[in-house]
Amino acid sequence: MAWGLLGPREAERIWTRHILNSIALAPRVPDGSRVVDVGSGAGLPGVPLAILRPDLRVTLLDSLARRSEFLQLAVAELGLAERVQVVRARAEEHRSQYEVVVSRAVAPLTRLVPWCSPLLASTGRMVALKGESAGDELAQAQPILRRLALDGSVRELEVPLLGETTWAVEVWRR
Repeated sequence: MAWGLLGPREAERIWTRHILNSIALAPRVPDGSRVVDVGSGAGLPGVPLAILRPDLRVTLLDSLARRSEFLQLAVAELGLAERVQVVRARAEEHRSQYEVVVSRAVAPLTRLVPWCSPLLASTGRMVALKGESAGDELAQAQPILRRLALDGSVRELEVPLLGETTWAVEVWRR
């Protein structure tokens, strides 16, 4: 079955642009954390993080039935079912809290932060992969961060095996 989770030109770049980029987040995730991947889609970054870091408990959160079905099959096929669960819901509807909220290619921070802030445990962190736009997005989101009593900064992340850099915005409660 063709799932259509990545664009037609992305197959050639699955490792470099998607998987390795996803695991660049790993150093920002404390040991033993409960992690939610918001808008998980094809399981990025949640599935690569779960494979790389067996100490994590990961929830893959996506609102679309087709994506959730794919994620259920992927989790079972990869033998991750003991540590990874799939939840079909929008971030705004989900009521659990996590030490780390991750996302990749979901929405601008001005929309993402209000969706994800209720998911943050009291000492939790949100880490959103943003690439080169990270600084601009963080600047645009400052009024929302202030209103929600959050702080944020841009983190430069090394993409493993490539010697390249990507950027994420990390957000936490004041």
